[in-house]
Amino acid sequence: MSVFRRRHLCSLTAALALTAALPATAAAAPSSSAALREVMFVGNNWDGTADVIRSTGDFGKIGRINVVPDKDQRMAEINADPIKWIYFMAIRNSVGEGHDQFVDDMYSTPDGTSMVVSRPSFADVVSIDLASGRINWRFPVSGYRSDHMAVSPDGKRVAVSASTSNTVHVLDIVSGRELGKFGTGDKPHENIFTQDGKYIYNMAIGDVNTQTDAPWLDWTKGDRRITVVDATTFKQVKVIDMRPQLDALGLKEHSDAVRPAVFSPDESKLYFQVSFFNGFFEYDIATDKITRTKTLPENPATSDDRTTFVNDSRHHGISMSPDGRRLCVAGTMDDYATVVDRATLQEGPLVTASKPYWATVSGDGKACVVSESGTDQVTAIDFATGKKVVSVPVGDHPQRVRLGHVAAGWTSPSAS
Repeated sequence: MSVFRRRHLCSLTAALALTAALPATAAAAPSSSAALREVMFVGNNWDGTADVIRSTGDFGKIGRINVVPDKDQRMAEINADPIKWIYFMAIRNSVGEGHDQFVDDMYSTPDGTSMVVSRPSFADVVSIDLASGRINWRFPVSGYRSDHMAVSPDGKRVAVSASTSNTVHVLDIVSGRELGKFGTGDKPHENIFTQDGKYIYNMAIGDVNTQTDAPWLDWTKGDRRITVVDATTFKQVKVIDMRPQLDALGLKEHSDAVRPAVFSPDESKLYFQVSFFNGFFEYDIATDKITRTKTLPENPATSDDRTTFVNDSRHHGISMSPDGRRLCVAGTMDDYATVVDRATLQEGPLVTASKPYWATVSGDGKACVVSESGTDQVTAIDFATGKKVVSVPVGDHPQRVRLGHVAAGWTSPSAS
């Protein structure tokens, strides 16, 4: 079992992803007639790089991108501003476990020419030209830390959480121009567009960096809720509060901080993880009720001390096969990943994985791909059998893994 010496300042979270005809984490289908290649981007958070690997088959490495080509300039700005320096160091010494957080999330533009990246330690979003490695544009978020993103189904808009200002910014993915923004609960984390692009779901996870982790101190964690907004006007449509749902089931000691989540293909159900829990819940959108609870096995080597859980999350990462028949769960603190039958909620083999931080779907929809931040690799697990297919080495502390596109003959830019 991995040992964590410091606790995180802000959560990952989980990663919410939509499941549609294509795998949930796929970027929108490219609109350009230029020849493109589908790939997977792996964000190496502590390296400040993104590995580009094949999206199917052997998931072999294609190239690498430096996502902090402007590092010297950004550091000069931070060192000149005492408040920015304090936040930068707080991120390094808590959420970064002694390391800087240089890449949280990333997507390609529809034409495959650029990658858009959120960089927590630099509190911004940048677009990087995939041919030259140079920055096209930069958007500083409000507050002092950027976090999870989501791309619209048409690939034209990207939503990014500004975790210290309780704000989500929505940007034009090509120009970086802000199209709008909206307020959230405390510490906005994962964002997700509905399949028709009309709504954005944001999950606010509250204060996951505090030591007040005992169930009776749950009230100190802040305003944790799902905020649903109109993706055009950015007006709030509804708020989903899981606290009454959990209390009604007699689960008053469970946290209501929704972590990674995934919709069923028809978007009638939401499957989500919460802080401190080794399992997940099924939530019915129409009735506003939790309909099923799944508790997954505990690793005997995992401490019951909640303060040792990274960002308060025991399990962090969930995805679904494109046909909606199987879920894939990353058991972060329990050091395994497993495929779960959606109908019966029976888990398959527990595939050993070191601090798995995310779960997504391969380009062909046949495999679940998890990032193993403890051993710097990504591992593919077959949805049909629940067994490991292959592991591929990547950079330091891989976290988010997203499908994207690059030019058909793409190679790493010389700047990387």
